[in-house]
Amino acid sequence: MAKEAKVWEIIRNVGYEPIENRSIVVSYAPENLSEAIVKFLGVSTEFFVLQICRDELVLVPFGKLAWGLKKDVTLSLPFSEIKDIEVKKAGLNDYLTIRTEKDVITLSVQQKELSFLRSSGILGGSWHSENMDETIKMLQELAEAQV
Repeated sequence: MAKEAKVWEIIRNVGYEPIENRSIVVSYAPENLSEAIVKFLGVSTEFFVLQICRDELVLVPFGKLAWGLKKDVTLSLPFSEIKDIEVKKAGLNDYLTIRTEKDVITLSVQQKELSFLRSSGILGGSWHSENMDETIKMLQELAEAQV
C-alpha cells in the first residue's frame, strides 16, 4: 500500500507542487465490456495516482502490486490546457473525462464505498476514499474556472 506522503515526495522530487489530500487512484477507462470485466476482476490493469498540483494534474504510475509506486510522472496536464472535466457514474466505477484542445482522456475511478475491497484500497489504502469527494469537486471547479 502506497502512503500518500510518498506520492507527494515523488511528485515534489520531479518538480511539481502537490496539493495535499487531492490524490486518488485511477486507471485508463476500458474501451468495451470485455475489457471492463477484465479490469473489474483486477487482471492486467495499470493503475496511477491522479494528483492535483498547484498548476497541473499529474499521473504517477504504480508498478506491479508488489513494486509500489514508480518514481516518475506519466502525464502532466497544465490547468490552462483543460477545457472541460466531466464525471459520470457507471456501475461500480466513476468515469472522469478530461478534455483538452487536442485530447480526450477518460479515467476510471473506483467508487470510494467499495475501494477497501478493490485495487484502489489495496494500492492507496484509505486515502483514496478519504480524498475522493473533495478531489472530484476540485477537478470540477478547475474545469469551471477554465471556461
